[in-house]
Amino acid sequence: MTAVDTHCPYCALQCATTLHPVERPGAVAVQPREFPTNRGGLCRKGWTAPEVLTVPDRLTKPLVRNAAGDLVETSWDEALDFVADRIRSLQTAYGDDAVAVFGGGGLTNEKAYALGKFARVTLRTSNVDYNGRFCMSSAAAATNRAFGIDRGLPFPLTDLGGAGAILLVGSNIAETMPPAVAHLDAARAAGGLLVVDPRRTATAGLVDEGAGVHLQPTPGTDLALVLSLTHVVLQEGLADTAYLQERTDDPDGLFRSTAGWWPERAERVTGVPAVTIRQAARLLAAAAPVHGGAGAFILTGRGAEQHSKGTDTVTACINLALALGLPGRLGSGYGCITGQGNGQGGREHGQKADQLPGYRSIADPAARAHVAGVWGVDPDDLPGPGRSAVELINALGTPEGPRALLVHGSNLLVSAPRLASVREHLAALDLLVVADVVPSETALIADVVFPVTQWAEEDGTMTSLEGRVLRRRAAVTPPGEVRSDLAIFAGLAERLRPATPFSTDPAEVFEELRLASAGGIADYAGISWARLDADEALFWPCPEESHPGTPRLFADRFGTPDGRARVIAVDHRPVADDLRGEAPLYLVTGRLLQHYQSGAQTRRVVELAEAEPEVFAEIHPRVAAQLGVSDGRPVRLTTARGSMVLPARVTTDVRPDTVFVPFHFGGEGSVNELTNDALDPVSKMPEFKACAVELAAASLSAKGIPA
Repeated sequence: MTAVDTHCPYCALQCATTLHPVERPGAVAVQPREFPTNRGGLCRKGWTAPEVLTVPDRLTKPLVRNAAGDLVETSWDEALDFVADRIRSLQTAYGDDAVAVFGGGGLTNEKAYALGKFARVTLRTSNVDYNGRFCMSSAAAATNRAFGIDRGLPFPLTDLGGAGAILLVGSNIAETMPPAVAHLDAARAAGGLLVVDPRRTATAGLVDEGAGVHLQPTPGTDLALVLSLTHVVLQEGLADTAYLQERTDDPDGLFRSTAGWWPERAERVTGVPAVTIRQAARLLAAAAPVHGGAGAFILTGRGAEQHSKGTDTVTACINLALALGLPGRLGSGYGCITGQGNGQGGREHGQKADQLPGYRSIADPAARAHVAGVWGVDPDDLPGPGRSAVELINALGTPEGPRALLVHGSNLLVSAPRLASVREHLAALDLLVVADVVPSETALIADVVFPVTQWAEEDGTMTSLEGRVLRRRAAVTPPGEVRSDLAIFAGLAERLRPATPFSTDPAEVFEELRLASAGGIADYAGISWARLDADEALFWPCPEESHPGTPRLFADRFGTPDGRARVIAVDHRPVADDLRGEAPLYLVTGRLLQHYQSGAQTRRVVELAEAEPEVFAEIHPRVAAQLGVSDGRPVRLTTARGSMVLPARVTTDVRPDTVFVPFHFGGEGSVNELTNDALDPVSKMPEFKACAVELAAASLSAKGIPA
């Protein structure tokens, strides 16, 4: 092995790295590279990423559950034959939709594309969705209906570096993607970093010493807060009225929808002082181009989106950006901080229930005809839109739902809401197949487990939070009998419907992806591996090989039929599971610096596990005093969906009405046992972020520890 340039396996920042050989088989050492997003930096997770390649319990051979109920090693042919036979018999008995596929936002573009094609061509099932539904589906829905295009950041991340003000709504990038913090320096220096979060996170801590404002609302009230910020902008004459007239379809709609949200009313709803709301609105407006400012940005994250009104909250943020004339302006704009490593590309090429490659709608006859032509099938043979993630999970094992589920790149038994229900539905299946790199919580209950490649063992492409397509490169040979997910799709397709073969070569798959995406919203037709190898990365849309790519969208027009942004009127409403007498606090979930997503990778890295070894519940000192609980003592959390006992972490970083629990832990530490699966009606995002919880002191024995 020689040094190999690639990118970090974790978040959508996709920090550039170089992998160097070491003496241990399958192992590498990592060094950060200079790249626009990470600027030569790397977070703790990135530095320790190579450890996951050689963890002791790495899956290296296919496993099948025997008659005694144990997972035992088998050959690839036997495992593939078994799965194909079960799929064939179930579809014969119950129809094509008896089999479902669940993907992940960490899969390469090639694997995400092949997964969607496999579901619709080989299985002919409409039941396909992915864990990106839990990530930024609300932002995707909001930007699609406002702008006609969903790209997390419609501008390069480096544009933030010149801004005079940045409003972060529900994004804790100081812990989720630390190298990105460097892009906030100019806004901090100008006193214009505005952070909306019910916790004093590491990101909120950046506003100390005059660097900006931390707006700390009651959980679930971000929408009311943003409506009030917009009210101030409009009522104080701070809006860009010329921009609104020229570039939106209904400027008066903004005035009508925010007229009732004066700051004093918002203070009663959100708990944020009216004076702070006015201060933040004025700081943001002062940086806007209409007032000669250095530039302003509004960015949203999961804290704003993972609600049953998440689409409306993001829409309110977009409306505020439109009021200030930000979208499409150089050095200003609205964007969404994508979470998963390929959260952007993962939803563009067909593993989402309603989409075909190129971000095409599966219900559009022209889109179906184009993609079917690339695939060599009849458009009428393609299924229509399917169930979204939670709807799909809730249908598993029911009389009208799927009887089999194939999971690629997702750990449902940690990441999905209302886990008791998820567990029941998975147990009711006739067949559960999981492809993973380690024995995750979901893999351990599967009937068949396929060992698959991970980041440093495979070639492919990823798409960063900016819509920047970049190359992932293999540096080491995978251990044992590990194969790519592409080999699984090819092996099953050969056994089930060989008339449409699948390639196991990611370069060939990408060439097909280019053809399938051509002419779509996310057009990759002009992007080739050769160009990426030469240029490092290209922004979509890139319709032909002579095209330079599109770093910035919306300079002249939006992606709507008339080129104008849509103003969508929205209004605040309470969380679906709101406070009540027996549950007077809000449960909020989120991330930690040391861990990633379901923790299946990072909990296996010794350095990271030692830094944050177990789950905990952050509570305010006032609440701790009321309960008679000190730091480290156990507390019982109870919601309408379950109960769990956790050690308390007493801190003023949370509001007195808020309990915070990180979601990276499995088993008895899975906070998603308690979270609500109420869905946003537009995006179908579940309401992870806020629900009513009862808190009580617990005995040590309640945690299984001798009293």
